[in-house]
Formats: sequence, structure tokens, C-alpha cells
Amino acid sequence: MEELITRIANNVGVDSATAEKAVGLILAFLAKEGPQDKVGALIAGIPGAQELIASADKGGFLSNMMGGVMGLGSKLMGAGLGMGEISGVAKETIAFAKEKAGAQTVDDVVNSIPGLGQFI
Repeated sequence: MEELITRIANNVGVDSATAEKAVGLILAFLAKEGPQDKVGALIAGIPGAQELIASADKGGFLSNMMGGVMGLGSKLMGAGLGMGEISGVAKETIAFAKEKAGAQTVDDVVNSIPGLGQFI
């Protein structure tokens, strides 16, 4: 996971703590909204993903999240990211997930969540 966090910090320009929180929020969103079999394969393919999801769920994130992609955007803005940074973090996270878990698995998850494809 450190590889992804460093990549985001370098390419998007956010600090490591913010990058880690954002990735956790994105992965938690995918875990909540995506098909469980595909998300399970995605999460299993990314070392450290489960820990970041658990960290993002502190405070009931998964159960209390405003619905859909807009809810995720709201959470990411609450973490201190602007729209450009959100897009950059999302694109880096998805690209990394494709490298680790396979493009087809990630595409299946993304395509199963209404509205997500337009942001990545």
C-alpha cells in the first residue's frame, strides 16, 4: 500500500496521511457499493487494502455514508481534497488496483456502480 500512497503523494500533490485516508474511503466505497465477489477479488489483490477499509470505517462510514458517488465525493472533500485532487487520487487508485488485481476485475467493479465511471 505504501507504493500507492507514495505514488499519489508524488503525482497528485497531497500529503501521505491525506492520500491514505482518501484511498481508504475509496476502497470502503467500492466494498460497500460493488458486487461482493468482484470486490473481494479486488481487495485481495491489493496488499493492505483491508486495513485501510477498516480505518475508513471508524465512525460508521460504511453504514452511515450518504448514497452513491456523491456521498463518496462529500467524504473526500471532508478529508480536505479539492475536485482535481479527488479525480487524481481516484485515477491513481484505480490504475494501481488494475495493476495488482487485474483490469477486468476492477472494470467489473467500476462498471457495476452507477455514475462511477465518469469520475475515473
